[in-house]
Amino acid sequence: MSAEARGLRWEDGDLILDLRIQPRASRDEIVGWQGERIKVRITAPPVDGKANAHLLAFLAKSCGVAKSRVQLLSGETGRDKRVRIQAPARVPGPLTEQT
Repeated sequence: MSAEARGLRWEDGDLILDLRIQPRASRDEIVGWQGERIKVRITAPPVDGKANAHLLAFLAKSCGVAKSRVQLLSGETGRDKRVRIQAPARVPGPLTEQT
């Protein structure tokens, strides 16, 4: 199954990601594919939107874009999220790997 069909797709130069988030992890990292979603661990707790803000900042840094170019499309209160990254400068390795 291709990454396009799973949880990563391109839309007019923007990258759309379906993510599964693990808050309160020991470090920030993109783990890789977990089923149809990309698993991401972040250190922030899921309290008062801190995890979402931390996730967007981490993805911006990982993709070489400003934080303002990363948008949470859905999943504000859950672990499953959809994110748009506008014209990423790079795509982190774990996102491009096939499993």
